[in-house]
Amino acid sequence: MPAVLPAGAARFVSGPKPAFRGVGGVAIYVAICVPVVCLAPCPTKSGRIYPRKALRESESFGNSHGKAAINAKHREHDTAPVDVRIVYGKDSENGARGQMSKTQEHEDLNAVIRQHSEWLAQQLHAQRESLFPPDASKKMRKFMSGEAAALLGVTDSYLRKLHLDGKGPSPELTPGNRRLYSARDIQELRVLLEKTARKAGDYLPGRRDGDHMQIIGVMNFKGGSGKTTTAAHLAQRLALSGYRVLAIDLDPQASLTALHGVQPEFDLVDGGTLYDAIRYDDPDPIRTVIRQTYIPNLDLIPGNLELMEFEHETPRALSQGNAGLFFFRVKEALAQVDGDYDVVVIDCPPQLGFLTMSALSAATGVLVTIHPEMLDVMSMSQFLRMTADLMDVIAESGADMSHDWMRYVLTRYEPADAPQNRIVAFLRTMYGDSVLNAQMLKSTAISDAGLTKQTLYEVERSAFTRSTYDRAVESLNAVNDEISQLIQKTWGRDT
Repeated sequence: MPAVLPAGAARFVSGPKPAFRGVGGVAIYVAICVPVVCLAPCPTKSGRIYPRKALRESESFGNSHGKAAINAKHREHDTAPVDVRIVYGKDSENGARGQMSKTQEHEDLNAVIRQHSEWLAQQLHAQRESLFPPDASKKMRKFMSGEAAALLGVTDSYLRKLHLDGKGPSPELTPGNRRLYSARDIQELRVLLEKTARKAGDYLPGRRDGDHMQIIGVMNFKGGSGKTTTAAHLAQRLALSGYRVLAIDLDPQASLTALHGVQPEFDLVDGGTLYDAIRYDDPDPIRTVIRQTYIPNLDLIPGNLELMEFEHETPRALSQGNAGLFFFRVKEALAQVDGDYDVVVIDCPPQLGFLTMSALSAATGVLVTIHPEMLDVMSMSQFLRMTADLMDVIAESGADMSHDWMRYVLTRYEPADAPQNRIVAFLRTMYGDSVLNAQMLKSTAISDAGLTKQTLYEVERSAFTRSTYDRAVESLNAVNDEISQLIQKTWGRDT
């Protein structure tokens, strides 16, 4: 039986024996020999879902946060099996259990799946409302002066001097006299510092005359390779570093969209994806589907299941002779905003369909995510072969397959894992410089941030054990800054 239940009915518990939290009804019983943590925000007696901070302060469970933290290293490497099954309290006999059993006995499978989808969508919407009050809209956190200085490439003391001299935006002062800068403050400081920079681009690293827009396709069709995590953190890091960035979610699963505060089931009921700009029948201008985000310099084209229409329509259009060069549709749409952005980051679908082929035809750079496990590498072998075969067909049809760069990025990497190290050495020996030097480490900090639909750049450092947070964010910065250097080299600049 799937563990997707009516809103407020399901909750996660931990311990070596049955345990229940909140109201009765339906609970998930976890039987293991070591403590486990709550895997999602837990409903309380009121039925609302509260953020992890509230649970943490109530000492309801231990995680990688605060004084109640379970050792992060233990959590990251623990592989104890978990037995998860549904347990019903006696007060649920005429409730969720009866509803589920009745549904499964008398309804068609499509109706059951639709009901489960609606339950889950409602629960996710309730979670968003509780996490981001009062209007369920995300906001970017503010940065400590040290973080702001690091983003700008200056010292904290220099930033303090600018503040004392009355130059630039005035930071917010905490009761402890600490300075806090918003992302918009940091962008204003970039503009100010660029005016007196020793060389152009020190603080505003974007395009100059003659530079072409960089379109980066992040791809792999193996689940769990960290594709969306990579795309989201790359887009945000580039925007915080001063680039004008457009993030495009071409994955119908819309995880990149959800990470940026848009819930497809509620916010995109009337379209609003890239499909509107690339469809065959009366496409809209691409500007009509671009949304500003809560991060300066970062815009978003969200995704949802509507993108699958392109996969269904293209074969029909090809058979009727109306598709033209379908693989140019993404490239032609992006040409409408060529002067507005420095970098476009595309989260490609996890399959080699018409959307992926069109995105690859538009891309100037390709980033392939690899989880360094043998099964993932074997899958990637098939993925690369299929990609090459499809791109051959596109090239024969007149597409230009030239590109500026292609790189492999190692994701969810565990340095203490000997088999992973052997896979990494194997890949580096075979592909050389095509594998990024930096690796994206596996970290509970990244997964914990995802519980509240946030990236690691959005959450407060104080919400985690410092060493856990610092280790994760340093690996992300190393990967993203190496890609930034590739972009600069493509534009003919020394880094």
